[in-house]
Amino acid sequence: MRRIARLLLLLFAFAIPWEYSLELGAPLGNIARFIGVLLLLVAIPAVLQAGRMRSPGPMQWLVLAFFLWFCCTCFWTIDPQVTEAKLRGYLQEVLIVWLVWEFAESAGDLRALLRATVAGSWVLALLTLANFVTAAAVANQIRFVAEGQDPNDVARFLNLGFPLAALLLSSEPRWPWRLLAAGYLPLGMVAVLLTASRGGFLAALVALAGSGFLLAFGHPRRVLSGALALPPVVTAIWLIIPRETFERLATISEQLQGGDLNQRWNIWAAGWHAFARAPFFGTGAGTFVSAAGVAPIDTAHNTALTIAVTGGLCALFLASTIVAIAVWSITQIRGPLQWTLATTLVVWLVTSLVATVEESRTTWLLLAIIALAGRLAIEEPDGLAECFPAALPRREFQSATEPIL
Repeated sequence: MRRIARLLLLLFAFAIPWEYSLELGAPLGNIARFIGVLLLLVAIPAVLQAGRMRSPGPMQWLVLAFFLWFCCTCFWTIDPQVTEAKLRGYLQEVLIVWLVWEFAESAGDLRALLRATVAGSWVLALLTLANFVTAAAVANQIRFVAEGQDPNDVARFLNLGFPLAALLLSSEPRWPWRLLAAGYLPLGMVAVLLTASRGGFLAALVALAGSGFLLAFGHPRRVLSGALALPPVVTAIWLIIPRETFERLATISEQLQGGDLNQRWNIWAAGWHAFARAPFFGTGAGTFVSAAGVAPIDTAHNTALTIAVTGGLCALFLASTIVAIAVWSITQIRGPLQWTLATTLVVWLVTSLVATVEESRTTWLLLAIIALAGRLAIEEPDGLAECFPAALPRREFQSATEPIL
């Protein structure tokens, strides 16, 4: 049963980046939700069969406290129906942290999770590119995105894949996985540009800078190879991306200097006033729109503000502590994996300033991976160093024995 659970966990991680592009209809929901339910149905008897659960770490207890606090907001929420619906989503998302902790047992399992996540990001990038190709005849369209997705969300998902792909490219002994990682870097960048997400583009620069440092550090040949590959890649991007898309991205400096960040200032001001009316306990899970009095299609466009308004200072404290534990976990790791996860967390933090990401499965998968890596750095440091070495042996493409997830 545990083996089946681990396989479903991999499928779950693979489906998360592109989950909204495949809706299975009621009552199944999207593909990630469906696989998540299957995973939970297998996980429960697997734990019962083993007769034990892995001892939770600080991250797991804090995530549980975070969810239970929002459950408590049912007693004072300003919109009970919205809060009840939101809590069902929260439960599905925070369970990821527990499931990864329970069923990922080794450094090989961690590497398999990273592979699945990058493969899922590949699917999202290809779906975005497919939308661009099929929508080529649509006049005045400057933003392209995978079916069922939001452009800003797509850019955010894709950005998180860059450091993970760079890590696999620099540490994988098998050429198929290296090829998967190498191909994602240019493909993912093209897809991010096609979304015309200004915040996503800035976060992509951070992600690619960290990825470039990871690939170049201690590898002068890679620096030379990258320098030679850069001109044709830039030329291809310039020829593929519509001029109107570049023009939208070119307004970033204007928005930062004197713009309203696409109405975000107004939303943030409304959210601040809503927070001031209920600073300690919040207005209830999922009630930001009602509390701030903004349009139903809007979000807070800021993760900390969303948590503060809906859960008050108590929820904000728990969320900040969860992030602090993630930072602490990264400090326990050594080698390229530490730099990768640090870069990914920074990209997530940058994104959280202009997006609402506390409800995203991607957020909780990232936190789960960081917590797992921190645990393995203490329990299995040699295995972690073997899976993610600072440098590959001379025969990089030779076959290697890998643990089965």
